[in-house]
Amino acid sequence: MARMHSRKKGKSGSRKPLNRPKPTWITYKPDEIEKLVVKLAKQGLSQSYIGLVLRDSYGIPDTKALAGKKIGVILKEHSAARKLPEDIVALIKKDIKLMLHQENQKHDITVKRGIMLTESKINRLAKYYIANKVLPTDWKFDRTKAKLYLE
Repeated sequence: MARMHSRKKGKSGSRKPLNRPKPTWITYKPDEIEKLVVKLAKQGLSQSYIGLVLRDSYGIPDTKALAGKKIGVILKEHSAARKLPEDIVALIKKDIKLMLHQENQKHDITVKRGIMLTESKINRLAKYYIANKVLPTDWKFDRTKAKLYLE
């Protein structure tokens, strides 16, 4: 499949096996894994970073295979989930950086296009999340209030 904003072709990614057996070296029980996830979320870590910490520090390769739930589901159950999804937050941060760069470099046309593409991605993701009821129906990306979204 081709990329949307470039002339490149996409590259196929790796996928996890469908029925992955539980690793034998793990001694953690599902409730212990849930407690670890909630503890790491209270430290202010994002979902993806929680997964990295569990993999690298605790030796837990897949929370869904061991606890029966994904990290996001665990966080929602314990009401530790963030208001905005992680991918929208990353795009908003990118948009803020591009806007700061454009303020300093007025004649940089490439940044102007990058801002348009980033805002387009944010709006497409917001449309998806509004349809799936993750975001409220009246949510709109406003560049003037972008820094408030990150708090």
